[in-house]
Formats: sequence, structure tokens, C-alpha cells
Amino acid sequence: MGYTVITGASSGIGYEAAIAFASRGKDLILVARREEQLNDLKSTIQKDHDVDVVVRPTDLTVSENVQALYDDLSSYELETFVNNAGFGNFDPVAEQDLGKIQKMLRLNVEALTVLSTLFVRDYEKKEGTQLLNISSAGGYNIVGGAVTYCSTKFYVSAFTEGLAQELQNKGAQMRAKVLAPAATETEFMKRSLDVEDVEYEGNVAKYHTAKEMAHFLLDLYDSEKVLGIVDGETYEFHLKDPVYPYVERSFSED
Repeated sequence: MGYTVITGASSGIGYEAAIAFASRGKDLILVARREEQLNDLKSTIQKDHDVDVVVRPTDLTVSENVQALYDDLSSYELETFVNNAGFGNFDPVAEQDLGKIQKMLRLNVEALTVLSTLFVRDYEKKEGTQLLNISSAGGYNIVGGAVTYCSTKFYVSAFTEGLAQELQNKGAQMRAKVLAPAATETEFMKRSLDVEDVEYEGNVAKYHTAKEMAHFLLDLYDSEKVLGIVDGETYEFHLKDPVYPYVERSFSED
């Protein structure tokens, strides 16, 4: 059994996903910017679970760190890769801070694509491997005031759904899946709005806790479906086949 890699593991869904996978006896590699929080999580997990926990503090908004992280993992046998790291932004396009947007694009799109590609390249033929990419309900519906953020998540959803079908069509052992949460009680809103804190209770009509989303992630992990998505109106969780159309290339390269 190989390691489960989780990016963005210092808080929110990544934090709870680490605990959830540890409860399955999975050895973990935890990645995030904040080393202290990662070490605290490692201690919390190892109090209750007999698993190995490796901490890799890394800022994935810095492009050169992405390849360096993957290269650093070469001595570990991997089983599951969870691309959870990402952040949002709520501003009209004309008013958005381009410095922040460029970091968001590098993290939400570039880092996820590079890490997914490297993992697939090395492990697509290994039975039991899974790539789990975290998108958003905003990767299937454009939310007003968050156009650029939603566009990054449309990319994550389309990329992962397309990859899932590509792997299936070529008879690969690996499975690629995408989780699409709606509002979830994490640090996401705080960073999206650039505020010190956000109180969900009383301000957000419906939301899930990070722990609930981590359990939905395990439901997706256990299933044969490609997409796990929260309905933005009912907040029910559904496991589905791919939503985006996928057309096999019909012309020859000769």
C-alpha cells in the first residue's frame, strides 16, 4: 500500500481528508505552506492512528516548487494523490487584484495540472491508484462576482473528467475523479474576501462542514463514479458520471 498525498492539508477539507484517510490506515504525505499547522495535524493523527505521516511544507503558488515537490516524493510509493490546494476570489473582473489572480491561476490550474500529469505518468498502470482533484460547484455554474475563480474550477472539472475518460479508454488502472463542493465551512471565504474572519452561522444560508466534505470525498473514493457534486440548492451530495461531453479524436496522425 502506497502513500496518500494531500495538498492544502493545513486546514479545511484537506485537514479533515487527512484524518479520514488515516482512519482507513493510509500512510500520508501532507503538503501546505504552513509547517506548524502540518506538524500539529501530524501529531493529532498519530495520537489515534498507527500510520506514517510525512510533512512537506511547500508554497505551490511558486511554479518551480511544484516540480520540486514531486521530485522530492520520488522515494515514496504513491497510491492516491489529492489535489486539494486552491483558493478563491470574489471581485468583478475589472476590479480584481491581478497579483492575487496570478497566484490563484498558478495554484488552482498550473500546480494541479503539473502534479496530475506527473502522477498519471508514473502510476497510471498501477492497480488501485486514484487521482482526486477538488473542484467546486462553481466549476459547473458560474457565480456572479467570482467569474475568474469559477473559470479555474471549470478547468479543474473539465480536465479531470476528460482525464478520467482518457484513462478508461486506454485501459489504464488508475482512476481520476473530481469532487465539487458547494459552500463549506473552511478558510476559503476568508481568503476569497480578504478579511480576517467569516462567521458562517447566520451569514451563510446553507453549508457543509469540512468534515462532512471529507466523508463525501471518501464516498467518491469508494465509488465507481467520476464526479461527486453537491447540489447548490438542496445541498444533497450526488455521485455521477462525467457531465462534460467527451469526443474521441477521429482523425489519424499519419
